[in-house]
Amino acid sequence: MIYQPKGVCSNAIDVEVEEGIITSVKFTGGCNGNTQGISRLVVGMKAEDAIDRLRGIKCGIKNTSCPDQLACALQEMLEH
Repeated sequence: MIYQPKGVCSNAIDVEVEEGIITSVKFTGGCNGNTQGISRLVVGMKAEDAIDRLRGIKCGIKNTSCPDQLACALQEMLEH
């Protein structure tokens, strides 16, 4: 799934989940080091656990962040 994040610097999040486990995450744009770190940390996690940990994280004065948008992408994937 390629998710179009809203309100953050990244332009797209390409995320793959198999049987509820995150197998791949790639951000396009955003803070390169941070998005690579997030991606590596969540691969192998249950999508639900990642959502619980990442949802609600804010970036500065923004109401969202790249991790929060990843949680939104994962939630959308689980609902479909």
